[in-house]
Amino acid sequence: MATSSLLNIGRLTQIAGFELVRMFLTKRGLIAMAAFALVWLLILRYPIGQAVSIISAPDFEQMVRDISGSIGLSKLLDWPEAEFAMYWLVALYSFPLFAIFISSDQTVGDRERGTLRFISLRATRFEILFGRFLGQLGVLACLLAITLVATLGVLGYRDPSLLMGGFIRALSIFMVMVIVLSPFIALMCLINTFARSSRLAIVLAILYFAGGGIVVGILAWQVPALNALDYIFPGVNSELLAGQNLPLLSALGVPLIQSAVFIAIAHKLFTRSSL
Repeated sequence: MATSSLLNIGRLTQIAGFELVRMFLTKRGLIAMAAFALVWLLILRYPIGQAVSIISAPDFEQMVRDISGSIGLSKLLDWPEAEFAMYWLVALYSFPLFAIFISSDQTVGDRERGTLRFISLRATRFEILFGRFLGQLGVLACLLAITLVATLGVLGYRDPSLLMGGFIRALSIFMVMVIVLSPFIALMCLINTFARSSRLAIVLAILYFAGGGIVVGILAWQVPALNALDYIFPGVNSELLAGQNLPLLSALGVPLIQSAVFIAIAHKLFTRSSL
């Protein structure tokens, strides 16, 4: 029987590690990784591989400066590592989608197979929930690291003198992206507590962003103060973050708070649900 303690580091590590094994050492996980690799090979070959010519083009620079008032991308033009400027934009908007799809099956699959009840005999529900969250975050961190190393390789091939600056830039992007992705995984963790399949979890996530965005937009139109409800959506600061126009505390604080709230709500629901 699970002990009365809420958190055991050993069990938490085992549960999180299982997510990594399931993604990188199973047939289903390897198929997903193959699809991911194919997409990123195309991204590395074209937008990132040709980042210098794209960003240095007069039309691109003028376009960015024209829209910088609303999106604020002009600061990216000053990055000497053009490949990472392009990577930053692509990753900031694509990885949340990867996060939603990859983390769509955190506990729902085990509930369907009946193995969740067996796991709950050896770990607390919070350990199961938080362990799966950490495991999925670890998977996304591994994918981020792989793509960043590949981008660093593209940068080094173009100009080896930029490698040191590129490494520091890659490390900075990695740390920020891990935190930015955390509320998307936490949201799927919450949805998994009541969804009946991973496909339904993805559909509910889409409805949350699309339908919820419409509802909040209508409410905010009637009562402007309700614009604050935008903070219930992960990625709310993506536009400001894209152009590096957001203070670090706000850039990291908002997704961390969102993650904590989603996990707290998920834990409440999970402890009251039948396995």
